[in-house]
Amino acid sequence: MTAQIDAATLKAWLGEEREIALVDVSEHGQYGSGHPFFAVPLPYSRFELDLPALVPNPAVRLVLCDLGDGIAARAAARAAASGYRDVHILTGGKPAWRQAGYTLFAGVNVPSKTFGELIAHARDTPRISAHAVRTMRDAQENFVIVDGRPFAEFRKMSIPGGICCPNGELALRIRDMAPDPATKIVINCAGRTRSIIGAQTLLDLGIPNPVFALENGTQGWFLAGLELEHGALRRHSDRVGSSDITELQARALRFARARSVVDVAPAVAQAWLRDPTRTTYLLDVRTAEDVAKRAVPGFRHAPGGQLIQATDAWIGVKGARMVLADDELVRAPVVAGWLRQLGHEACVLDGGLAAAATLDWPRPQPPSLPAPPRITATELARVLDDAAVQIIDLRPAMTFRQGHIAQARWSIRPRIAAAASRGIKTVLVADERSVATLSALDLREAGITDIRLLAGDVAAWRDAGLPIVTTPDHPADADCIDFLFFVHRRHEGDVEAARQYLAWETGLLDQLDPQERGAFRVATGL
Repeated sequence: MTAQIDAATLKAWLGEEREIALVDVSEHGQYGSGHPFFAVPLPYSRFELDLPALVPNPAVRLVLCDLGDGIAARAAARAAASGYRDVHILTGGKPAWRQAGYTLFAGVNVPSKTFGELIAHARDTPRISAHAVRTMRDAQENFVIVDGRPFAEFRKMSIPGGICCPNGELALRIRDMAPDPATKIVINCAGRTRSIIGAQTLLDLGIPNPVFALENGTQGWFLAGLELEHGALRRHSDRVGSSDITELQARALRFARARSVVDVAPAVAQAWLRDPTRTTYLLDVRTAEDVAKRAVPGFRHAPGGQLIQATDAWIGVKGARMVLADDELVRAPVVAGWLRQLGHEACVLDGGLAAAATLDWPRPQPPSLPAPPRITATELARVLDDAAVQIIDLRPAMTFRQGHIAQARWSIRPRIAAAASRGIKTVLVADERSVATLSALDLREAGITDIRLLAGDVAAWRDAGLPIVTTPDHPADADCIDFLFFVHRRHEGDVEAARQYLAWETGLLDQLDPQERGAFRVATGL
C-alpha cells in the first residue's frame, strides 16, 4: 500500500536538501485553480506518458497530491507499476494542505512567474509603458521592439512592428537586431515575466543600448486601448557573425560565473547519470529549428527562454541536477545563470553538442500498453443507431466544443469510468492514441472491455462527409477541468481576464512564506 503523509510532513520535506518530486495529478484547470508552490503539474489523463521525462529517476521520493478525490491513489498505483519505488500520497490532498494553514497558489508556472516579479523588485528592471512606446513610434525615435516569446505565440498577437526573438536567443542574436548602441531596445511578452527576464538579461550581459521591459506586455498594450497585430512573421536572423562569437561567449561566461554556474566534463555528467541516488536532467536549450537540424540523443529539447519561463514543464524534481548544452557556448551559460537564481543546480556541459553526443544512458520511456482496436468512421456510422454503442470524446474540452460527433459525450480519464455505461460497445475519440490507451486501461479495470478507437480522429469523420456539431457552451465551464479560463481568455479580448491575470502576477510575491521565498538566489548584478 502506498504511504500516506500529512501536510506538515510534506512541508518539512520540501525544506530539506534531499531531492523530492511533488506532483499534482489534477487536470490542468484544477491545478491552475490552486496548488502548493513547489507542486509540478502532471494530470492523471497523461500520467504514465509524461512521468518518465518529468521524474526520470524511479528511486526519487515522489509525492502525489490531488483534490482529495482519490485520483492520487490511482496515479500512485500507476507509478508503482512503472517502477517508482518511493511513492507517497498527501492525505486529504490540496484541501488538507489549505486546512493546515499553507497557501494554494492559483495559476501555472508559479515559481517562474514569482521569480520574474522578484527580479523586477530586486533589480529595479527598467520598464516602459505602452503609451510611451507609442509616443516613441510617433516621434520616429531609434528603437526596436523585441518579442521574447516563441514564434507560435508571437504570430497569434504581437506589438505592431515587433520582432520575434525568444529570450533564450537574446544573448546570441541581439547584436544583429540592434547593432547601433544608441538604439533603444524594448522587450515584450504576453504579460510580465519574459519582458522582465529578457530586459534584465541584456542589462546583465552589459549590452550598451538603453533597455526596457514593456510594462505588462501585449496585455498592457491591449488594456491601453492600442491595437495588436496578428499573423506577423518577423523574426530574428539565424546568422551570427564569426567575429562576434568570441565576445558573445565572453559575455555569457561572465554572466554565468557571477551566478556560480560551472562547466561539467562529459565523464562527470556520465557518472551523474549512473548515480541512482540523484536525478540528472539533460537539456538542449537551442531552438526547435536547431534541434531539427542536429538532435542529440538523450537530451530533451527545452528552448532556453521557455525553460526559464516554465521550468516546471521540464523539471519535476526539486533539488535535481541539470546539464545544459548548446552548440556555441552562449545560450546554455546564460540560461544556466537564470536557473541558478531560480534555485536549481544548473551547469553547462563542457564541449557542447560534440560532448553531448558521447553521453550514453538508458533514457526512461513511457510504458508500452496495448491500444484499443480501431473502428473506421464509416463502420461507426453504420452502427450509430444501435443503442448498444456509446461514443466518448477524450479531446480537450475546448476542442470538443468547436466540433464533435453529435452522439458523442465529452469526458476525461479521471471521470471516464463513471461516465461510461457498462455492457455496451465503447468507442473512444482522441487526438492522441496514447491518451486513449490510458483511458482504456481505466475502463477495463471498471469492467468495460468492448472498447474501440475511432481511426483518424474527428477529421476522418468529417472527411467521410459525416456531420459535425458545435456546442459553444457544452461541456459547461464547471466541467471543463482541463481548461484554465482566466489564463486563456485574456488573449481573447476579455478585458477583465487580462486585468485578473496581471493582478495575479503582481500579487504572487505577497503570498510567499519564508521557505518558498528562500528557494530563490537572486544575483545583485554582473
